[in-house]
Amino acid sequence: MGRLLIVSNRLPVTVHRKRGQLHFEPSAGGLATGLSSFYRSYNALWIGWPGIDKREGTANKDDIKEKLLAENCYPVFLSQKEVDEYYGKFCSATIWPLFHYFPQYASYTQSSWQAYEKANHTFCDAIVEVWEQGDTIWVHDFHLMLLPQMLRERLPDPTIGFFLHIPFPSIELFRLLPWRSQLLNGMLGADLIGFHTWEYAGHFLSSSRFLLGYDSWMGRITAGDRISKVDAFPMGIDYERFAGTAITSEVEKEVEKLDRSFKDRKVVLSVDRLDYSKGILRRLEAFGLFLERNPQYREKLTFVLVVVPSRTMVARYALLKRQIDELVGAINGKHGTIGWTPVWYMYRSIPFQTLVALYRRADVGLITPVRDGMNLVAKEYLASRVDGRGVLVLSETAGASKELGEALTINVNNDNDIVEALEHALEMPDAEQAERLRIMQRRLRRYNVQRWAEDFIHTLLDSSKLQEEMGVKPLGAQSRRKLIKCYHEAQRRLLLLDYDGTLVPFASRPSKAVPTREVLDLLSELGRQSHIDVVLTSGRDRDSLDGWFGELPISMIAEHGVWLKPRETRQWEMIEPLNADWKEEVRPILEMYADRTPGSFVEEKDFSLVWQYRRSDSRLGELRARELVAHLEGLTTNLDLQVLEGNKVVEVKNSGVNKGRAALRWLNANEYDFVLAIGDDWTDEDTFKSVPEECWSIKVGLSTTAARYNISSHNKALALLHELLQQGEQGH
Repeated sequence: MGRLLIVSNRLPVTVHRKRGQLHFEPSAGGLATGLSSFYRSYNALWIGWPGIDKREGTANKDDIKEKLLAENCYPVFLSQKEVDEYYGKFCSATIWPLFHYFPQYASYTQSSWQAYEKANHTFCDAIVEVWEQGDTIWVHDFHLMLLPQMLRERLPDPTIGFFLHIPFPSIELFRLLPWRSQLLNGMLGADLIGFHTWEYAGHFLSSSRFLLGYDSWMGRITAGDRISKVDAFPMGIDYERFAGTAITSEVEKEVEKLDRSFKDRKVVLSVDRLDYSKGILRRLEAFGLFLERNPQYREKLTFVLVVVPSRTMVARYALLKRQIDELVGAINGKHGTIGWTPVWYMYRSIPFQTLVALYRRADVGLITPVRDGMNLVAKEYLASRVDGRGVLVLSETAGASKELGEALTINVNNDNDIVEALEHALEMPDAEQAERLRIMQRRLRRYNVQRWAEDFIHTLLDSSKLQEEMGVKPLGAQSRRKLIKCYHEAQRRLLLLDYDGTLVPFASRPSKAVPTREVLDLLSELGRQSHIDVVLTSGRDRDSLDGWFGELPISMIAEHGVWLKPRETRQWEMIEPLNADWKEEVRPILEMYADRTPGSFVEEKDFSLVWQYRRSDSRLGELRARELVAHLEGLTTNLDLQVLEGNKVVEVKNSGVNKGRAALRWLNANEYDFVLAIGDDWTDEDTFKSVPEECWSIKVGLSTTAARYNISSHNKALALLHELLQQGEQGH
């Protein structure tokens, strides 16, 4: 492995200009803090925005680069205007509210989307400047969701991982985005896509399936020419940093100060960044209700509310700040007494040692976000509880709740739930507190941020083996050169070419998958070459094939082998005498399934019936397909029929008739020293099995096959055929 290139919106080092001088300071934020120790222990380079307007930094660009490179950082220069458009408007005003289940706050403007695209391109340019063969790229978070695919298009076979640190919403919300397909395809440029929880990963898989039509199996998505792995990696913290700091003399002194301030009172602690997703107002309302219901805690309990300023210039955040101020004042005014303030409200960032001291002194950590990707505060609180006491009350909609099952989990929208959890927490015996803490601390110590990062990187490096694991045999550069050489040297050639999914992509309806001018010209030119037979093998009916390809110098197979049209006779002939009387018995069954499956329909051919469900909900379509095949199983055996499962289709036709048997019409009639068969689905497997073992057979798509090789997409198939066309007459 070469270097690890970590890519995020912000660098772990921020550059400021003060009184004409450049100052370099550590950045605030969970990712910068969490990965700071990890990336320095690796052969790593961190790429991101240094926080200074590129117009200010232009004069000192080389100086900034040099000093940042000394910190293993590389700057992406953005202007403040670009940051305001891409981060302030799209990331913060579109992605953030929607992904945190506040669709009413999301705005959708074309200008902010364009700024987002431009910023991702700028990051891509910076990475291309420093990337070297063998480097591994790890892209972080919602600011850069387009970046993996951009890098995939610019770099030769890079290894790319992507991690989303916020929730990925359910498809009902995600589909509201006008640019949903672009974001999904952007992320799918990565070899490995990571989320904090499997719930978020499941939402991503569902969106990829329903919005893009990409199927998944065991967390693996086959997206056109790629296989991407999707998995959950719950981010940890630097556990020893918190646990170790908690027992230092400086923190001990801070705790003693807090003891003198709080006296013998119980302490409930919350620490949040100012944001509507954190549930601060609901938490305060529930605390007020708790005081009303539990007068015995009067003057015996203090709620310490730490709110770190964020986006203070944004109107919605300024309003939230005002509402918090007013609610804190109302609770203190209603319940407070001389010498006792129920809510200690701190609206500021606090030093690390003071934070750890608060964690140590708090009897209850009250963490109740409405929605949170992970929430590391909950883990920091637990790591700091070196005295074996303390109770965590945690919202079930925080990602951390999936790991911390020993916490008291609550529904943040249920005030009674929060009140009862507080009552339980404050009354919990020390022995029970210690046991719950011990289990969670052991888990957090074991799966810390270092282990999280190493786990992700290890899985990312292993992801390159996915194709091999799935039995995929890619047509590599060496095999491709050999194939072209064999074609060039051959005296007599046969090309067996499937149509749908091989020469053109699939369409929602068969009538829409018309051949492009490129395909028509390619087949025409191949067919005109001497010493070559081109046979188009298709499941389509004769009329469609005649309408599109009837004038071309090629042979055709229709309805998966029922009809043959040799180029020499230009007449359709049946492979064997068949009848279609069985249709009257089978058609009502297919129509019933079409009625029960919105978006599906029945297509009728001369000697086959097809149930198509490409336009249906994929999960329902697959369920109905299984039911239909089972329904037809007994019936088709009695009628000597065969049921074929293709790509989003179930076809019923006469048994024993298939593309492979039809291909033998050419294979047995002539002696070829070069045979190439290309197809994309199960109906082409008969063709692959019919050609001699030493011949060339290629499956379009990354799945198991009887073919010798796989290529990823119909575009790659066309590119290969164009290359063969260029060889043309050179061998003669």
